[in-house]
Amino acid sequence: MHDRRWILDNLDEATRRLKKRDQSHSFEPLVALDKELKAAISTSEAASATLNFVSQSFQPSATPEYRVEAVSRAVQFAASFMPAAPAPTAFDKGAYQAWNRTLKEFSGALVDRRKVVEQEIESYLMRIPNLPQASVPDGEGEADNIEVRRWGTPVEHAFAALEHDALGEKRNILDFEAAARLSGHGFALYRGLGARLERALQAFFLDSHSDKHGYEEVLTPFIVRRECMVGTNQLPKFEEDAYRILPDDLFLIPTAEVSITNIFREQMLEASDLPKKLCGFSPCFRREAGSAGREGRGLTRVHQFQKVELVHLTAPEDSARIHDELVSHAEAMLQALGLAYRVMELCGGDLGFGASKCYDLEVWLPVQKRWREISSCSNFLDFQARRADIRYRPEPGAKPRFVHTLNGSGLAIGRTVMAILEVYQTADERIVVPEVLRRYMGVDVI
Repeated sequence: MHDRRWILDNLDEATRRLKKRDQSHSFEPLVALDKELKAAISTSEAASATLNFVSQSFQPSATPEYRVEAVSRAVQFAASFMPAAPAPTAFDKGAYQAWNRTLKEFSGALVDRRKVVEQEIESYLMRIPNLPQASVPDGEGEADNIEVRRWGTPVEHAFAALEHDALGEKRNILDFEAAARLSGHGFALYRGLGARLERALQAFFLDSHSDKHGYEEVLTPFIVRRECMVGTNQLPKFEEDAYRILPDDLFLIPTAEVSITNIFREQMLEASDLPKKLCGFSPCFRREAGSAGREGRGLTRVHQFQKVELVHLTAPEDSARIHDELVSHAEAMLQALGLAYRVMELCGGDLGFGASKCYDLEVWLPVQKRWREISSCSNFLDFQARRADIRYRPEPGAKPRFVHTLNGSGLAIGRTVMAILEVYQTADERIVVPEVLRRYMGVDVI
């Protein structure tokens, strides 16, 4: 959600930042709606004032001079706003009582229209993406993103390595055929040491973030109310991509970002409560259409996957620093696993709907011979906090402010499995378990 007043008071800057996403974007509809709202408010206030003044003229105590003034005001108001219902030009109690009834109906219609316009403004703002920060690079899409740094040496196998799905099925740790029988295309079933590898990654990520990085671990419901999906900007724009449960109007979460952030929905925090750092595991459910070819194979794009999410709530002046900290925590997981990666700063045209600035971590996949996103770390500024009404007091008695929210994957488990299978496979079609996972796995090789 946006600060409407700030946008209208800083229209040039707001428009310039919005156009970083798409040059076709503009705030012209908002300007038109705001103009209509102001007119409705002004006319409604004038109607109320006229109605009150004329009503007083019916009192026995009203002087002739007061009634003349009432007639003058009524005639002027009708000429400006009610030309189809002109006010009588001379005072007649019966005639003015009848005209007052018309004025009351007109005033009521103005109040109703004002409510409609306010709802239209809110609906419009709900569907406008967050404004990119000034530092976000210009660009139209993925090709315009900027590489910030790399870590590790990308593996190149000297043998004919297998795709992760083929290797997983050969080692009997992935079963996509059984998953399709259960749920259809776009799902995965883990078996034996494959299931244990998923569980090991979950435990390793949570242990690392809670013990080393200072996050509070939480386990939230995986089903949330509509208001929660609105709060973290999945709704209303992306409702078609969500799994909705009828007749309760509940939703399966697409990421633990939704449930963790909304722990604080409609809450007033104190400055001493900030920053909040929480991590949590969850399955993630997304109806988004799958892709053809390699993009639609194996674990690349599925309708259900597991992930550990990192969420921060902070004071505005700290969010840029904490954004860098968040990225470093996700990087630490890839470094511990020995997986080469690069950090990409997203351009305006590739930003997600709610992000004001975002860094993607892309892991190297030697069989696919490409970099693949494994974590997306975003700063939302106060965009989500306004939608979810999460505020704090900078000091006792001070005016409340909206917090800044940030989140990122730490990491997406399915894609981490995919990377491990591609990077750590051997010429005899086995998989070496990364050293940091061996205490969880109980084996060195799959």
